[in-house]
Amino acid sequence: MQTAPTLTSQQGVTRRAALALTSLPMTRVARRSFSIFLLVLGAVAIGLAAAFYRLVPNDDALAARIAAAAGEKLGVKVTVGTAHLQLWPSVELSVQDFATVQSQPISLKHLVARPRIAQLLRRQLSFADVDVVGGVVPQLSLRDLHPDQGDSPSAATVPVEHLRFRDITWVTRYGKTLPFEGQASFAPQWRPRKAELVRAGAQPPVKFELVEDGINQWKVSAQVSGGTANGQIALRQDDDGRLQLTGHVAPDQIDVASALDAFKVHSPVRGKVSGQTQLSASGTHPAEIALSLRTHTTFSVAPATLLHIDVDKAIHSLGADRAGQTSLRSLTGHVDTTNTPDGMVVRFTGLQARGDSFTAKGGGTIARRQVEGQMTVDVAHGLVGVPLRVSGPAEDPHVSVQASAATGAAAGAAIGTAVLPGVGTAVGAGLGGLIGKLFKPHEPQPGSGPGR
Repeated sequence: MQTAPTLTSQQGVTRRAALALTSLPMTRVARRSFSIFLLVLGAVAIGLAAAFYRLVPNDDALAARIAAAAGEKLGVKVTVGTAHLQLWPSVELSVQDFATVQSQPISLKHLVARPRIAQLLRRQLSFADVDVVGGVVPQLSLRDLHPDQGDSPSAATVPVEHLRFRDITWVTRYGKTLPFEGQASFAPQWRPRKAELVRAGAQPPVKFELVEDGINQWKVSAQVSGGTANGQIALRQDDDGRLQLTGHVAPDQIDVASALDAFKVHSPVRGKVSGQTQLSASGTHPAEIALSLRTHTTFSVAPATLLHIDVDKAIHSLGADRAGQTSLRSLTGHVDTTNTPDGMVVRFTGLQARGDSFTAKGGGTIARRQVEGQMTVDVAHGLVGVPLRVSGPAEDPHVSVQASAATGAAAGAAIGTAVLPGVGTAVGAGLGGLIGKLFKPHEPQPGSGPGR
């Protein structure tokens, strides 16, 4: 026996209204006229629905439209596996297998966007929520993008109100894969109201947060490997439309080795770093601002440990035995970084390391995977002011000494041929060449290519 179909609440209300109307005292002509009116309304509704569905593209056409629009916006060809527009019970756009056509594609596995109907009725595209699950973003592929910064006529003031993403893998220029997740809420012109970025799976946790704190100002806070980094950034616009970003952050008691391990970098130093960082950047759009970012950091690690060499052992064995670790009373200095199209340039000034048997000071530069630096080493109960030159590939720098500058009968033999392989590696490479990794890790990229 076939059961009667269950009525939805809306259908039930409509039917009761119709029954109530037909139960009123009406003439036969009035009832017939009313029935015809209902039929006309139904026909109009069906016609409008049919017209709307004809305007909505099928899945293949929708995928082609999205690929074409994204390619025009990004400046590279884009492919889309599938796309589907759901109209009921809520309007929802889903995209599968979005990818740029590059040697290392930028890809998104699954994207779901929920447009705002009120904006659509005004012929503007605005999404209340966008969720992205799964994706790969190679760092080196970003430089091939040429995004169109202009807004289309249908662009809304706030194109996306809330973005959530997870299982997104960042691929560094050296091929390391780092999973991230996070979310962000946006104000007009893509300015964030609040943002959160988490290095997924890192222990201790590594999390960065940005919270709006007035007009064009944001509080910055981070939990990094048992320490914190808090501060503030501000954005202002010049009369010519150029944007200026300024800010400061104070890293406090961040475990260096743990922080670098979270980003798959082996640390040459163990200890907790604290300091002050000033940052600045300018540009006409976010990509230009990121490219022009400059930082200046004053830091201190006390105590510190060099993890891969025992300097005391190297000195006493005249360089024959260097295995072990070296305790430092303190490690201090200044680091300046500058972003360039060929990678980051890192400059060290005022570096000072104090150990039990030596002190060292100096500075240097790392650019395009090459180190150039000068260090001066004082060995306890021995030579004073021995100049070292550090140069060559950052992964394996060469340390040399000017023998004529050293004094004492044993200068050329003891230091130039024996002590320097130990002290030089620890102080020259370990401090001069590797201090940058405390803040901006550098590792060799297989084969040739641009710098850091």
